[in-house]
Amino acid sequence: MGQLEDMSVFVRIVEAGGIGKAAEQLNMAKSGVSRRLVGLETRLGVTLINRTTRSSSLTSVGREYYERAVKLIGDVSELDGLASDQSKSLEGLLRLAVPLSFGLSHLSPAIETFADEHPGLSINIDFSDRQVDLVEQGVDLAIRISDLNDSSLQARRICPIRLLLCANPRYLERHGVPQKPEDLKDQQVLGYTLGSGHTIRFKNQEGDEQLIRISARIAANNGDFLRKIAIAGHGIAVLPTFIVWQSLAKRELVPVLERYALPSLSAWAVYPQTRYLSQRARQFIDFLVDRFGESPYWDEV
Repeated sequence: MGQLEDMSVFVRIVEAGGIGKAAEQLNMAKSGVSRRLVGLETRLGVTLINRTTRSSSLTSVGREYYERAVKLIGDVSELDGLASDQSKSLEGLLRLAVPLSFGLSHLSPAIETFADEHPGLSINIDFSDRQVDLVEQGVDLAIRISDLNDSSLQARRICPIRLLLCANPRYLERHGVPQKPEDLKDQQVLGYTLGSGHTIRFKNQEGDEQLIRISARIAANNGDFLRKIAIAGHGIAVLPTFIVWQSLAKRELVPVLERYALPSLSAWAVYPQTRYLSQRARQFIDFLVDRFGESPYWDEV
């Protein structure tokens, strides 16, 4: 390895929070990572990280070196990307964290296609609705569905995510069709882990907002489960269209309160501000933006 590679190892040690974690993320022996750090410090003639048997911390010189190293590595990566043939097959490891339902239903086919186009690329995927720490876990890129208020991350919007209220027609025959948001207070509402109560924000056709506080009869942290029990007639579900689009097409579910819009979200590709984005990750983001776009296929049914 040259100095740039040693520098990259040092950056990963800092971001991972220690030599052992960095070794896991880099798939290297802990002793090898330690040697790279010692070699870099010897070459520079300074101590970058104070190390004890129980903890480690950056020195003041180490902090400044880290900040400049991140920028330099990012500049080199960007330069390499500009100079390389964009159609060239990618190689190396791409670590992803994706939400469970959206990942299995819509990202899985996309990842399969991307992998076919780049046979030299290895992909490690964490399917989970929990919000992982990208730096600590060594994840290159995460897909998140939210309004994205985390200022510690850089992000690119992949596509819009639309929410709606829907129910099985049999449920509505038994319990009546809500005509206005207030009517939900007398309905059995299903939603994402709402606890004892939840406020739904509506906007009418005139653009006026209305907040309705409801209690969920059944709450869960998985949209596929909520879709199934809504189809079974247990209540009105608050769900994204990417989960219910096929059920809507089959009339297993029908929209409720269509005249009132729910807040819109987006699917975002996010990565730490301190980490340069590899060409692998950049091309994958471009691929997803082209695939889904502003009118994703699940909203065209």
